[in-house]
Amino acid sequence: MFDLQGFGHLLLSGSLITIKLAVSSLAIGLILGLLGATAKLSRFWILRKLATIYTSTMRGIPELLLVLFLYYGGSMLIMAVLQKFGYTDYVEVSPFLAGILALSIAFGAYATEVFRMAIQEIPKGQWEAAEAIGMKPMQVYFRIIVPQVWRLALPGLGNLFLVLLKDTALVSVVGLKDIMYHASRGAQATQQAFTFYMAAAFIYLGLTVVVTAIMMWLEWRANPAQRYAKKLAKQKVSQSLNAAEG
Repeated sequence: MFDLQGFGHLLLSGSLITIKLAVSSLAIGLILGLLGATAKLSRFWILRKLATIYTSTMRGIPELLLVLFLYYGGSMLIMAVLQKFGYTDYVEVSPFLAGILALSIAFGAYATEVFRMAIQEIPKGQWEAAEAIGMKPMQVYFRIIVPQVWRLALPGLGNLFLVLLKDTALVSVVGLKDIMYHASRGAQATQQAFTFYMAAAFIYLGLTVVVTAIMMWLEWRANPAQRYAKKLAKQKVSQSLNAAEG
């Protein structure tokens, strides 16, 4: 029932592709999200309008449709541009690149709102105090605001990354050799769909458990006050036990 019949190493190689796709999309998506949140809170109305259009549009388009659009539409667009310079050969956007672009753009749209709410949670008095001592706006933003935004936005970003990790399965429809690609090929070749899709489910579940553990550790590292409070609580308990024994 659980015999992968030689496809096990392919599922493992697909897992590496999935991890690379998820991490790459996360890195680009975080940058897009931070830029989008900054634009939404900007004093320039054109930046606020563009950021609103971006988030509203990307959150309204399914990720699968975005993957297909960038994979097929991207090839057509590049070919149309190159033909103007006399290049007539076929150009194909790689499934990996299309997946990164689609997932990072979608992730960035959701991360924009997470970052925006985190920035708004920071008291305005901190901006005013930093400006009062002569710090420039960019210095205030990157030295005072961003470090605190990271701590406030971390739980929301963790949930978004878990969704992103599972959405990587959508890129298999354009030929990316990830977990789902090899699982579907194995199911077709052996006629044991349950075995291979169950194996894929366990792999995704394992990746989710690892990511959840990492996010919990990052949240713990980003909150020194909580760590200090736990340390004091342990010291009080230890002192109480010592006093009772004495």
